[in-house]
Amino acid sequence: MNNYIIETNQLSKDFSGELAVNQLSIHIRKNEIYGFLGPNGAGKSTAMKMLLGLLQPTKGSIKLFGKNFDSNQLALLSNVGSLIEEPSYYANLTGYENLEIIQKLLKLPKRNIDEVLKIVKLYEQKDKLVKNYSLGMKQRLGIALAIVKFPKLLILDEPTNGLDPAGIQEIRELIKSLPQRYDMTVIISSHILSEIEQMATTVGIINKGKLLFEGYLADLEEDEKYLFETSDDTIAKRLLLSKGFILDKEEVIINDQNKANIAAAIRLLVKNDIAIYQVRMIRKSLEDVFLDMTGREGGIL
Repeated sequence: MNNYIIETNQLSKDFSGELAVNQLSIHIRKNEIYGFLGPNGAGKSTAMKMLLGLLQPTKGSIKLFGKNFDSNQLALLSNVGSLIEEPSYYANLTGYENLEIIQKLLKLPKRNIDEVLKIVKLYEQKDKLVKNYSLGMKQRLGIALAIVKFPKLLILDEPTNGLDPAGIQEIRELIKSLPQRYDMTVIISSHILSEIEQMATTVGIINKGKLLFEGYLADLEEDEKYLFETSDDTIAKRLLLSKGFILDKEEVIINDQNKANIAAAIRLLVKNDIAIYQVRMIRKSLEDVFLDMTGREGGIL
């Protein structure tokens, strides 16, 4: 039996002939922080809304906690908290009063209110009207509203949008604490690579509705390669290929991390009177790998 909290199979959403989500199959395990990464308009919010029953899929299926979503929707959603796009709150009520409404509607213990206010560091401002909250405080209140029932699954859509660096760091540290301290699984969307890189344990990369990659960010890091600049690249390539070296592209680039093999390549070229002007290690950054994958117009930072 698998340990997936979320599992989708060929999930698709068609809006008037345009596929916002196209055959999306994702797998999220218990207590993961799953980074849902892609450019603006990639389909992240649409996918999240389908996971919450806010949109009906055109095709495909969803399982939450190992159970079919369609036939158990209300029961399953009782264990899910969410913050989609931006927090919903009553601006003329205090932070405490906003949480009290949810607490009463869901018949939760009253102690949950104080507990989540402390978790999101709003306890000292609980009696302040929300219209007087800063943007960061409103985002933290949105997360408090999402976790006041201490759900098993938390779905957050771009929770750091519009925040200053200090606010981003606060939200980031809060999210990172949730799986271990409160036994929550978190799925968090973003178009900012550096944010996901600092929070997520695994990632799903989506663009134009399609899943391009799912796994660990480290799996995307490109291996080391060595670029040789020589007096005669054509002969250098022929010599290296004849000795079994694996070359890359049109330049003299050896795709090998073993430094002893690089030293052997240098000796081979020198022995055959090929002058070596430079040997330089090259490797694409994680950002370059993402931009190549999603299209450089995509807007991932």
